[in-house]
Amino acid sequence: MKLVVQRVTKASVTVDNKVVGKIDKGLMVLFGVGENDTKKEADYLANKLVNLRIFEDENDKMNLSVQDVRGKLLIVSQFTLYGDTSSGNRPSFITAAKPEIADELYEYFCNKCKEKVPVEKGMFRHHMDVELINDGPVTIIMER
Repeated sequence: MKLVVQRVTKASVTVDNKVVGKIDKGLMVLFGVGENDTKKEADYLANKLVNLRIFEDENDKMNLSVQDVRGKLLIVSQFTLYGDTSSGNRPSFITAAKPEIADELYEYFCNKCKEKVPVEKGMFRHHMDVELINDGPVTIIMER
């Protein structure tokens, strides 16, 4: 499982000219599922994500989590995180999970996060336009 986490002042996802997910202060998360991933990896990363201390405290130190700042998550599925470019110029996605498995783990992961913080989502297997203002910029890659 791979996550690209960006601290944002705002972010949104649009499908067919309709906003389907939108947050202000929080974390924009691109979420990819590998072929061998299970709920165990999802549990670990969901817990790690909601407790990740990348927001500044009163001393300008990254010491606060999205929970601490009462932020939200915008989680967008993205199988292209598993694009392998080691051979040739066209990415291979053979290590990405099959759509049925990925969708189930995406929903599971979103629901685990939702137990701790508000969650907005993209739309699985749809073409999405993602807009965000990266705050900092702060971008973290998480894997399990």
